[in-house]
Amino acid sequence: MKLRLTRTATRQLDQVLSDIGQQHPQGAQAVKTRIRAAMHLLRQFPYAGQATTRRGIRRVVVSGYPYILTYRIGDNEIVIRGIRHAARRPEI
Repeated sequence: MKLRLTRTATRQLDQVLSDIGQQHPQGAQAVKTRIRAAMHLLRQFPYAGQATTRRGIRRVVVSGYPYILTYRIGDNEIVIRGIRHAARRPEI
């Protein structure tokens, strides 16, 4: 299944990696690797994430890091709608 990031998710990913990279470039690379692994998991197993209270929206926690990917499963693709730190409130 194809996977696509929305503009918002792309912006959020860039911000997460930039914030971490300013203090710890190797840490940013490690987070990026784990986020990619979570995306790869979703491509293979779209329903691996937990259903949320928002209709059609699921989420998966990035293994080893406090980041959450929110996504929707479409007909032929998974759309990543957001990437955020678990301590932050989701954007509505």
